[in-house]
Amino acid sequence: MKSVPSFDDLRLFLAVAASGSLSAAARITGSPVPTLSRRMARLERDLDARLFLRGPSGYALTARGHALEQEAAPLSALARRLDRFRDGTAPMRVRITAGLWTSMFLAAHIRRVWRPDAPWVPEFVASNARIDIARRAADIGIRNARPDQPWLAGRRTRRIDYAEFAADPGITGYIALAEGQADTPSGRWLRAERAEAITTTASDMRLAADLARAGLGRVVLPVFAGRMLDGLVQVAAPIDTIAHDEWLVSHHEARHDPATRAALDALAPILTDPELRPAP
Repeated sequence: MKSVPSFDDLRLFLAVAASGSLSAAARITGSPVPTLSRRMARLERDLDARLFLRGPSGYALTARGHALEQEAAPLSALARRLDRFRDGTAPMRVRITAGLWTSMFLAAHIRRVWRPDAPWVPEFVASNARIDIARRAADIGIRNARPDQPWLAGRRTRRIDYAEFAADPGITGYIALAEGQADTPSGRWLRAERAEAITTTASDMRLAADLARAGLGRVVLPVFAGRMLDGLVQVAAPIDTIAHDEWLVSHHEARHDPATRAALDALAPILTDPELRPAP
């Protein structure tokens, strides 16, 4: 029998739908993975509908799930307004989504531009997937292409160059992401240009970099990321074919929210600072 789902279940559903996995949604919402699993199962029972295709790669939406996501999308903005009403003058959480290396870079330097008494609090979601800013699953995204949707606004930060890094210039062979893992510029280049030289794989790029530091092979990284990691040196010239412009992206209306605007104005100087991210 169908019943009316709770507002909180729908809020959690939107987080799972946007992130594609329970673990990522847990980081966004603060709810434990087992709780999210139970709540999603309850929501499906309440609606008498299968909302997800559950598999090793995460939670993919069914057709009914996509339909519910579209219907429930406005609830995300409502939830944030209610949080502001409840908290009074408490700082607003601003959800920032970026790839692993950019997230690590921002976390390392955020205190240059953020203080505990700021009107916003950064909430980082490291993901190579494009979390939906239009539906407010994130407030700000750092992306590798200019946004082409009319409801998104973007400002260019800088060019991102990639190069090979290793523990020693004499090391040969490459460490790639395992088949089926996140699709990245470096991963595509390795599979296309160095497939026969791949000696091992890893499930994520942080692990691949750690293997490279241990001397198991070379890894292709953004130059700024390779320079952040002790024990790695650049062993080849930048790879021009996978260089790209980086963009700071937000919803064209939400960017005028005071907290989001403050976050955008704080992040831009870090991302464009030539001393923090020098040219190769």
